Amino acid sequence: MVKSIIMAAGKGTRMKSDTPKVLHTIFEKTLLGYVLDAVNKTGLCDENFVIVGHQAERVEEYLKDNYPFAKPVLQSPQLGTGHAVSMAIPYLKDYTGEVIILNGDIPLITADSVKEFIEFHTSTGADLTVMSALFEEPGNLGRIVRNKDGSLDSIVEAKDANSEQKEIKEINAGVYCLNWEKIMPAFANLKTNNAQGEYYLTDIIKWANENGLKANVYTLKDKNEIYGINSKVELAEAARLLNSRTITKHLTNGVEIIDPATTWISPETEIGADTVIYPSCYINGKNKIGSHCKIGPFAHLRGGVILEDYVKIGNFVEVKKTTIKSHTNACHLTYLGDSEIGANVNVGAGTITANFNPLTREKSKTVIKDNVKIGSNSVIVAPVTIEEGANIGAVGVITKDVPAWALAITRSPLKVLENWVKRKLH
Repeated sequence: MVKSIIMAAGKGTRMKSDTPKVLHTIFEKTLLGYVLDAVNKTGLCDENFVIVGHQAERVEEYLKDNYPFAKPVLQSPQLGTGHAVSMAIPYLKDYTGEVIILNGDIPLITADSVKEFIEFHTSTGADLTVMSALFEEPGNLGRIVRNKDGSLDSIVEAKDANSEQKEIKEINAGVYCLNWEKIMPAFANLKTNNAQGEYYLTDIIKWANENGLKANVYTLKDKNEIYGINSKVELAEAARLLNSRTITKHLTNGVEIIDPATTWISPETEIGADTVIYPSCYINGKNKIGSHCKIGPFAHLRGGVILEDYVKIGNFVEVKKTTIKSHTNACHLTYLGDSEIGANVNVGAGTITANFNPLTREKSKTVIKDNVKIGSNSVIVAPVTIEEGANIGAVGVITKDVPAWALAITRSPLKVLENWVKRKLH
């Protein structure tokens, strides 16, 4: 098994935010969360060390709540990437396996690529492997310098590169796999004789070559996977790239998406074939949508949603933490939250499941059984159960359970005052 070290100590000044950079989100999932998930979904990693620094307490709290198995390791002061990795040495001093190192701000990295990278490293017998990518305009990215046999000679930071090195299009992706037992001594030999005056992680390559160790390069197939986030502009672009990847996957798998340009679907959402997603839908969080469903236009799924086959979620309908069985329709202007809804149910326009108590701040559950019909503009006040086949009259306010096949009506009787308008006009 492999250990991981994930760098999450940076301030992210260009984000211009009070939130630590790695805690910014795409589809309400943090950048750090994407990286941790990619590493752990390989099935090859059994321990994570997260290097924290700027607002360390907030990052540590996030890890405790969401990734309790990941160990935060404080870097203070922050003296560079090499110094950051060295903070994990006390926890790994007796470890003899492989260590993978990644930045915590690359949310597009996939488990498949991480796994392939680790397997490439071990299969080639390398002591150190660096992930690279090809860019037509590398800009300020570190350049990969290879030996004639294709092995890795060094990585040169853009600020330290000469004119010839700046022409190199292969760049350092910032992901490393190390034979920890052999490479660990390198961290005691790092120097700060560079433009930044920092301990560069890249200098371990020079040390490895000087000590007769094998350094190799793995070239990533999709350069977008190591797209790093340093600003809100880049955060928005990463979200677009992630959404585009997700949309393409669903289209390939038989989902019909009418307008990909206005449709946003989280990567953790599953969708069955022949489901149609209409324009301007936002599907967030982790959801499972069956086949032959119709979603939208202008629908919002907020996560924790399970839709069986042939469900319709129509325009301006919002759904959260709700399971809906097959052939049920909620077609217009409706909110369904914290609910279990059966099969062959029709939810009328303007219906709301009132699941939140503002006094206790508790959320309660609504249960609607099979074959229920709910009239327009109804409010279902949880906790409540509407049994099978019941009908709710329009403008109903349901505050207690409704028995099977009953009709529930809460509105006042209709009064008609004849000639009322004429009398008011004279």
